[in-house]
Amino acid sequence: MAAKQSGLGRGLGDLFARTDDDQTAPLEDGSTFEELDVSKIVPNPQQPRKVFDEDDLDELSASIKEFGVLQPIVVRRSDKGSYELIMGERRLRASKLAGVTTIPAIIRGTDDTALLRDALLENLHRANLNAIEEAQAYSQLLDDFACTKEDLAQRIHRSRPQISNTLRLLNLPHTVQNKVAAGVLSAGHARALLGLDDADAQERLAERIVAEGLSVRSTEEIVALTRIPGGATARTSTPRGPRLPSEREQAISSRLSDQFDTRVKVAIGRNKGKITIEFASGEDLDRIMAIFDGKTI
Repeated sequence: MAAKQSGLGRGLGDLFARTDDDQTAPLEDGSTFEELDVSKIVPNPQQPRKVFDEDDLDELSASIKEFGVLQPIVVRRSDKGSYELIMGERRLRASKLAGVTTIPAIIRGTDDTALLRDALLENLHRANLNAIEEAQAYSQLLDDFACTKEDLAQRIHRSRPQISNTLRLLNLPHTVQNKVAAGVLSAGHARALLGLDDADAQERLAERIVAEGLSVRSTEEIVALTRIPGGATARTSTPRGPRLPSEREQAISSRLSDQFDTRVKVAIGRNKGKITIEFASGEDLDRIMAIFDGKTI
C-alpha cells in the first residue's frame, strides 16, 4: 500500500496533502480524499460514455497492476454507504479487471451542484465520446443543470453552432443513432441524413450508405436530389435532372445554417438569388429574429 500511495502522490503533485495516519484528507474546495472500496462505487447512470475499448482497458489494467492508480476518480456520496461515480469510469473498470480492491477517490459534496456540473463538463471535454454520446451528454447537462448552450460553448471551448448541430443528431431514428454510436456511420453522414424530413427515408438511406460505402459527399448529393419538389421538373417538356447547389451555395448555406442553428438554403441565379431560412415554431422564429437584431440568445 505504501508504494501505491507514493505513486499516487507523484501523480497528483500538490493537489492534496496527506499524512500516513490520515485516512481522510480535506481539499481546498471542501472535498475529501480517501481510498475507497471499489465494491462500494456504483457507476453514474447518466454517464455519457457508453462504449469502452477493450484493448485500452486491458492496457490500463496492466499499468494499474504495476504502478497503481495515479489519478483519483471523482465520486459523490450516495445512499446506503455507497458512492456514485462522477469521473473516472475507465480507471474504475480497469481497476476491477486488475483485481484491485481499493481506489483513490476525491469525494465531492452531494449538495454542491456547481462542482458536480463542472466535473461532468470536464468529463465530457476529456472523454473520447462518439457523436451520439456527445449529443446525449449535451442534452443531459442542458436538462439537469439548466445550462445554456452558451455556457457549454464557453466551458468546453466549442462553438454554440457545433453544440446545436451535435444535439440535432438526437432527432434521428434510434436505428440510425445506433449505427453512428457503433462507428458504422460517421457524424458527417448523420448530419447529411438530417436533411431528410422523413424518418423512414433516413433509415433507408442509412442502410444504403452502409451497404454501398457511400461517402459523405455522395450522401449530401442524394439528400439534395431527394429534397427537390416532385413537380419542379414537370413543367418542362424534356425531363432533366435537378440542378445541384454550387460549391459557393453550399458553403454559404452551411455557414448560415451554423449561424442561425437551422436549415438555410441559398440559391444564386444569374440576375437574382434567394435565401430560405426554415423555422420550427413561433418561438424558433423569435430566436432567429433575435440573431438578426444582434441580441444574446
